[in-house]
Amino acid sequence: MSSRQIELKQWTAQEFERLVLDGNPRVAVFDCDGTLWGGDAGYGFMAWSIAQGLVSRAAAEWMDARYRGYLAGRVSEVAICGEMVQLYAGLRDAELRSAAARYVSEFVRPRIFAEMAQLLVRLGQAGVALWAVSSTNKWVVAEGARDFGIPEERVLAAEVRIADGLITSELVDVPTGPAKAVALKRIGLVHPDAVFGNSVHDLAMLEMARCAYPVNPSLALIEAAAKRGWGYFRPETAEDTAAAVAGESSLYET
Repeated sequence: MSSRQIELKQWTAQEFERLVLDGNPRVAVFDCDGTLWGGDAGYGFMAWSIAQGLVSRAAAEWMDARYRGYLAGRVSEVAICGEMVQLYAGLRDAELRSAAARYVSEFVRPRIFAEMAQLLVRLGQAGVALWAVSSTNKWVVAEGARDFGIPEERVLAAEVRIADGLITSELVDVPTGPAKAVALKRIGLVHPDAVFGNSVHDLAMLEMARCAYPVNPSLALIEAAAKRGWGYFRPETAEDTAAAVAGESSLYET
């Protein structure tokens, strides 16, 4: 561990909540996977939906090859996140919504960070506008974010156009890395009061915030946070040590 990491302030749960609430935010923006809940729900849902037989064998094999390429650094973060939504082209939107509800209930809800759930309740009670920004598909993110009081209309996530109830392959948005900041600016949130994220895929939107709050940060985000004088919070049920997040090394030099 470097001296920068040693000097970096790690907030206790009480310090973290008080720091956020004392900032009196009017708008708060949250990444989801690794920030509101543990794990990678985007990959998890993809693997689960393939196992459930939602897509053809040929599509599943193509996606497997693409994801292996992503892990090897041959496929970009933006490309893979878009393809993980395009995978369902031709299926009915209602079918994916139903599948997402089952997946979130079984695999996401049990991994919600209790401290984050409590914080969002407090923020909601204070009238703060809560937003979710994620590169995971919107079906899963919208379902998971609902538990935190975030309505679907305030969810920015990877999505494709829906035509007459059918999923198309036409991408609407893939908010990852700098594109998260672009998505926020597009809806008029140029400098959100508070932004929460766990990896350097969130760095661009953390940097545009009045107050940046790294949560359960990866090694790369810890390094970036140290350079910017940020502290961080790690939920009790998160892993004790920071872990790398897929695709980070190719996105930023921190």
